[in-house]
Amino acid sequence: MPPKKNKPPGGDGPTIELDFEFKKRVEKVVDGALVNYCYQCGACVGDCPSARYLEGFNPRAIMLKVLYGFGEELVGPDSPAWQCTNCYNCYERCPQNVKPVEIIIALKNLMAEREIFPEKAQVGDLVNTVLETGRTAPVTSMTKKLREELGLDPLPDIDTTPLKKILE
Repeated sequence: MPPKKNKPPGGDGPTIELDFEFKKRVEKVVDGALVNYCYQCGACVGDCPSARYLEGFNPRAIMLKVLYGFGEELVGPDSPAWQCTNCYNCYERCPQNVKPVEIIIALKNLMAEREIFPEKAQVGDLVNTVLETGRTAPVTSMTKKLREELGLDPLPDIDTTPLKKILE
């Protein structure tokens, strides 16, 4: 089925193409039709380190684009999906169990099928962070302060020696 062409409300502006087949392709990669349950509450954005520190990353916006089938924006060379740290905060916060991180991982897998990968520098930075800290997202002073304010224990140091041995 070709993308459906719609005029925006009021009929003014450019035609918007909605590609619901793209949404179905994403649904095949993840656990069924999870994305259909997203009602755009924004809980996924609330504690997302990428949304907080990277301009242009917003898991709620990604979910909306999946719902509307804006596939080329999500699995093209300029996709924001590679900015996701896979921290699973959105997974834990979603009141509908939509699992936004799983959908973002599905987008990364679809891009990998098309041989679209992030710049090597970005991957290198992530690998170095994991090797140094054992985490995909750096623990900043702001993270420590927020944990303290919430009454949470400090994050323990992670021994990365076994990981370094595996990679040797």
